Amino acid sequence: MVEEVSAGGVVTFGNTILLLKKFNGDWVLPKGRVEKNESLKEAALREVFEESGARAEITEYIGMVNYKFKNLKENKIINKTVHWYLMKASSMDCTPQKKEGFVDALFVHIDKAENLVKYQDEKKIISKGLKMIDDKR
Repeated sequence: MVEEVSAGGVVTFGNTILLLKKFNGDWVLPKGRVEKNESLKEAALREVFEESGARAEITEYIGMVNYKFKNLKENKIINKTVHWYLMKASSMDCTPQKKEGFVDALFVHIDKAENLVKYQDEKKIISKGLKMIDDKR
């Protein structure tokens, strides 16, 4: 089994959350692999910027999720751990990274974000991130 570590963000601006739309229509949060000699925080910020063009700062660590999937190209099982950070964007400027298969990048109202994202673990991370924001109010 191959171990893979990624990092990403629940990026907020006001009462919105940044989502990316993949070529297949799935809405997801920005995330990607941690590179050699890179911290989790650095990877999360880099991936958010690379995939969406959005500039953000980390406000706190939300948590991690772990799941397994089959890489069809290499016919291997991947054990993936994703570390998620709550982030604040400096503006709503965003552009999808087309070469990574993203066709849209959009700040969506917090009430709609959970219903739009495809994956259950991302729904839970959004919910947890929003609760952390609410607890600070």
